[in-house]
Amino acid sequence: MAYVDWMIQGAEIATCNCNWGCPCQFNALPTHGNCRAAVGMRIDEGHFGDVRLDGLKAVAILAWPGAIHEGHGEVLPIVDERATAEQREALLKILGGEETEEFATIFNVVKATTDTVHEPLFKAIEFESDEKAGMGHFSVEGIVEASAEPIRNPVTGQPHRARVVLPQGFEYSEAEYASSNTRTAGPIENEWSDLHAHLCMLHLGPHGIIR
Repeated sequence: MAYVDWMIQGAEIATCNCNWGCPCQFNALPTHGNCRAAVGMRIDEGHFGDVRLDGLKAVAILAWPGAIHEGHGEVLPIVDERATAEQREALLKILGGEETEEFATIFNVVKATTDTVHEPLFKAIEFESDEKAGMGHFSVEGIVEASAEPIRNPVTGQPHRARVVLPQGFEYSEAEYASSNTRTAGPIENEWSDLHAHLCMLHLGPHGIIR
């Protein structure tokens, strides 16, 4: 099957309500029996066909009543208010898992496991990421405030670095793991502290990770 030629490359911060490490990365069940997440990204370079996406940001707030693969999830997509009408349409298609090989990207996995897609929002998005330091944050006023910081050694208080490599990953091939504090409002409400985060560089296209 032929797909629209698209590509995005840039930083991502993902936070969720599981313990550090996120059992999903190891095909295990979620820590508390359900999965709730907030994810932010900045596209340093990207396109969807002839539509350039460089410099745009996006956020997704997500929730599943059980493990992700059991389905029945919901998602609220938020797109950079600076995007033109063509860029908004392009980003929503990418984030919605369209024009993508089945299960090749995290976006298509979300599409396959989600029942409810809330009306997209177009807002100002703040996003900063320092993957090597395990630090970053993203926010949308009144909707989401999320931060990542290093996991701390419980005895010394010093940063405890952890990197995970997923050779067959559909979101990233390597990521820095960290600790998150997240609060969301609106149709999907979340709040947690000192739980999982990972920071990575995305490089995705219609057939998955571009290596």
